[in-house]
Amino acid sequence: MTPTTRRTARIAALCATIAVLAAGLVWGVGGALGSSASPSPVAAATLHVGWTAEPDNLNPMIGFETSALEIFHLNYDFLVGFKASDLQPTPELATSWTHSADGKVWTFDLRHGVKWQDGQPFTSADVVFTFETVMKNQIGNYVGYTEYIKTVKALDPYTVQFTCSKAKTNMLGMPIFIVPQHIWSKLSGAQIAKSYPNKIPIVGTGPFQVVEWKRGQFVRMVANKDYWRGAPKVGQIVFSLYTNADTMVADLKSGALQAAWDIPQAEFGPIGSAPDLTSIGGVLNGFNHMGCNCYAGNASLGNPVLKDWRFRQALNWAIDRQKVVSIGYSGHATPATTIIRSGYYKPPLDWHWQPPAAETYAYDPAKAKAALDAAGYKDTNGDGIRDYKGKPITLRLFARTQSSTDQRVGKLLTGWLDAIGLKIDYQVIDEGALTDKIYNFKGNTFAPDYDLFLWYWYSDPDPNFILSVLTTGQIGSWSDTSFSDPEYDSLYAQQQTTVDQQARLQIIWRMQQIAYQKSPYITLTYPQWLEGYNDGQWTGWVKTPSGDGPIIYTEYNIDSYLFANPVAAASSATSSSSTGLYAAVAAGAAVLVVVVLLVVRARRRRTVEE
Repeated sequence: MTPTTRRTARIAALCATIAVLAAGLVWGVGGALGSSASPSPVAAATLHVGWTAEPDNLNPMIGFETSALEIFHLNYDFLVGFKASDLQPTPELATSWTHSADGKVWTFDLRHGVKWQDGQPFTSADVVFTFETVMKNQIGNYVGYTEYIKTVKALDPYTVQFTCSKAKTNMLGMPIFIVPQHIWSKLSGAQIAKSYPNKIPIVGTGPFQVVEWKRGQFVRMVANKDYWRGAPKVGQIVFSLYTNADTMVADLKSGALQAAWDIPQAEFGPIGSAPDLTSIGGVLNGFNHMGCNCYAGNASLGNPVLKDWRFRQALNWAIDRQKVVSIGYSGHATPATTIIRSGYYKPPLDWHWQPPAAETYAYDPAKAKAALDAAGYKDTNGDGIRDYKGKPITLRLFARTQSSTDQRVGKLLTGWLDAIGLKIDYQVIDEGALTDKIYNFKGNTFAPDYDLFLWYWYSDPDPNFILSVLTTGQIGSWSDTSFSDPEYDSLYAQQQTTVDQQARLQIIWRMQQIAYQKSPYITLTYPQWLEGYNDGQWTGWVKTPSGDGPIIYTEYNIDSYLFANPVAAASSATSSSSTGLYAAVAAGAAVLVVVVLLVVRARRRRTVEE
């Protein structure tokens, strides 16, 4: 994905919004005179959201960027969803479910009356088609979720039965987007898995529908007034891409945006102090890391020293994670240990394994040097650079152009690794180019072309997915380190079929211990997701999970997009009779005044970026 220059003409869009709001006001007056019922919840308002990384693809079988997943869940539904409060399983397209005593047979009752956005009815055939497509074509995005599922059968139009070869403990934690059979069945498996772009308007069952995507500029989605949970409170959402986060912040402050994520750290405090705005450091179930090229294949283009876990482990002691937090993240993170975040889950099922104090990697360059010496990586000619087979060890370290945080961290890491005798070739490249290097092929041969890189992972509520990333079976797919360990693979399979959750917990702790020791990821921080949003003129925002979760960029639950709406519109929606008439007029006038002010302010903003 290569984001290009963005900025559409906001003034025209805002003027159009005035016209639509005016029309909505007239309708509201008529409705108030004729009936005491509340106005339609599908308002004319547009929710404007800013982001710094657009979707890599709008095909839910292919796309993997978090921004793409956000779009997918607005356009499609899961079989079983996740509650906003705690991300525990909740009905979505399935209303209820049962399973056999041995955990091998699961039966789901489906929601009646749901329609695809082209008017066709949703039935069990769509669920069967989606899962069979994933399993038959080994769709990389989802195949890890469907392991042990033998058959998927429609018992009737609104009942689906899954039969598994073994007990399946993550059956309610499969975020697989259900697609319409009547559209996707016309495609070949190869098209679905590799090339189908998903034609716009995209047909799903979700609360919004993608109707326009201008790469490098924006994605526009319109509300589905027939959504089974009720129509969204806004008429459309526009996700605008910013290649300059400071410009995004300026638009948030001006009112051109109602919400934005990936706020620059320096702007986090000022946004929280600005009128009508709130800044939030949402706690994500994820971690930032330095990934290592562990691929053992002969075609690997990475430095062979990284195949040795003793070499990788030694790097941990060279890193001052507290400085990574304070300098790289301006304090908006905590030092990380394992690949499952600490403090996110609550007992009795806290999936995070905390290393004992004696095993925790502290900043100790002398220990890092001693570990490299003991592993055989010494400076044999006195030039200050450690050698491998008579050659100085040079490692390429990549940071993404899209992340100024990673770029700062990369500079810190370069200095620390240089101090223990490693030559670091530090480069900042586009994340699309980095993805190409991670999943590089020479002809038909997998040949990852990198040494070290900085990125992050954002995990499902159930730990199964993030654990799967380090399995041998994910090499060339979700795995971005090509790590392989027989014990880890065996434990992964075991935890998938362990019905006793406390027993499963012990297995998952052991898996983290292996990953921590062998360090395919040098875990750096548990970050906060910095967001800003307008809660002075807008209401309905929902934190996911409640308490310290973010309000957007949480694809597992999309309640903020369903319920966010202008305060004036929310107030007028509760009015009735003649009182409702006066309130509607006042609220509508207030909205018009606000929008006019935004137009005036928009004229004074900086010129279009080039």
